[in-house]
Amino acid sequence: MTLLPKTAPRVNYLNNRDILKEIHHSKNTYCWYKDRVNDHQYDIILPSLDKINQRTIAEARRNRADRIKRETGEVVNDKKIPNTDLVFRITCWDHIPAAPKKIPKTQAKKKKIEDILEFDEPVEVEDGLDEVLEDVELNTAKMRVNFPPFEHYRLDDEKNPFLVGRSHWKGDLKTGEFSKDHGTMTKKLALMFMKLCERYATRSNWRGYTYNEEMRGQALLQLSQIGLQFDESKSQNPFAYYTAAITNSFTRILNIEKKNQNIRDDILEMNGLNPSWTRQNAGKGGSGGAYMSGPVVSSYEE
Repeated sequence: MTLLPKTAPRVNYLNNRDILKEIHHSKNTYCWYKDRVNDHQYDIILPSLDKINQRTIAEARRNRADRIKRETGEVVNDKKIPNTDLVFRITCWDHIPAAPKKIPKTQAKKKKIEDILEFDEPVEVEDGLDEVLEDVELNTAKMRVNFPPFEHYRLDDEKNPFLVGRSHWKGDLKTGEFSKDHGTMTKKLALMFMKLCERYATRSNWRGYTYNEEMRGQALLQLSQIGLQFDESKSQNPFAYYTAAITNSFTRILNIEKKNQNIRDDILEMNGLNPSWTRQNAGKGGSGGAYMSGPVVSSYEE
């Protein structure tokens, strides 16, 4: 009797559940909580306090029961979960200060000329520039932050909501202040980003490029900037979100390198040298398909 060889178990190197968990832990480092142990884990995400009603409370109970079963294996009847145990995450910009107004370029130039020359009357400088301000992401009226701000609420015995948590807040609720730099990304999430970039770089359509490391570096930089901007209220698939960002970074470097290679080939041809094999195989050499004579100094290949 011959024994069949055992197949190696499939290894899932990353999954959405683990990524969501690390995103949550990273965001918590930027937050204040009344009770950090019990108030950090939300049961439902809502756009405003007005959305807390009987239907959303029932949905929050079901979400909490599913999470308890997933984490501990204990089966809990969602109808027996008291309302006071539920935590509601409310997307809120009220505690974010307003963004400072930036001076338009035309107005800044006028002010600079007046300060230098000390004119008694303002001088009109027409330079044809109509551009005004830089765009502010997420919310144009508020200061730029690294992820959508929120607040956590619980319900009292009379079903009135009260605040138990706030993002981008340093210190306690009364004496604390807004802060967007005191938190940090968890080490595990950073390692996940590195693994994502490394695995993506080994794909057949990317691994052959000599500037593969530069692509990985650009993708890692992009993930470090937009990693926490993932909105759990809109999707539960951060893997697809990060993969799309990595693809854009790789494509950006590829386009830059192709543009630089075309410039190098043009310079080589102008100086009577042979261009890269890519240009030669494409038939874009000298007139009539004959290249100008001269020694081959370098051959740039992809």
